[in-house]
Amino acid sequence: MSFVTVRDVFQTYDRRPIIERVNVSVEEGEFISIVGASGCGKSTFLRLLLAQERPTRGTISINGAPPATEPGLDRGVVFQKYSVFPHLTVRENIVAGESFRTGWGRFFGANRAAALARADEVTVRCGLDHVADQYPATLSGGMQQRLAIGQALAARPRVLLLDEPFGALDPGTRLSMHDFLTELRTETGMTVFMVTHDLDEAFKLGDRVLVFDKPRWDPHDPNAYGATITYDFDARDGGIPFQQLKDDTHVFQAH
Repeated sequence: MSFVTVRDVFQTYDRRPIIERVNVSVEEGEFISIVGASGCGKSTFLRLLLAQERPTRGTISINGAPPATEPGLDRGVVFQKYSVFPHLTVRENIVAGESFRTGWGRFFGANRAAALARADEVTVRCGLDHVADQYPATLSGGMQQRLAIGQALAARPRVLLLDEPFGALDPGTRLSMHDFLTELRTETGMTVFMVTHDLDEAFKLGDRVLVFDKPRWDPHDPNAYGATITYDFDARDGGIPFQQLKDDTHVFQAH
């Protein structure tokens, strides 16, 4: 049985279809890259996976559980904009990430000491141990994004959702973040969904690359139809279409 199962999912805003007939199954530990034109529902799909939104139709299940009605601790998320607490140090941000599991509970006494020790382990993993007592504003963009990912990991999610996490970084920092994410994924075995506009990045990091697009288009009403998964490429096999799409004769051209 697949770990993440998406069945016949539709999402509509004010009668305007955003995505429609989305079906996909993902095994635990897979890295799924999501690409497509702006406005074709990629971030909407990520919010549905997070359970920040509920689909108009269809179901999304993780590990066979009933569809979630709100974000849970089994899912972590990192956005392009650094989602960390500016008034907390690097170490305190990591502790805050772990506190998500206790409903924003505070740690005291021996529990706090243990939480700080675990936070130090995360800062080492993230390459931030030398700035653990500094505040986010003093860090570079790459360091802040490492902190955001470390904070998400501190909550020990089974699914990590990334929405353009490296889009605002310079090329050198972006490459180092690719290495960092690959190492973390190997160490943790998490299932990852990443939205990106960079096709090279999508195929480099992903096991599979899902392409969102509108297969139906009305020139008189561009919003008449929603987007769906039009291609499912196996990035581990030179871009060969995955599973049921292996017999598809179309070729996705990367420009």
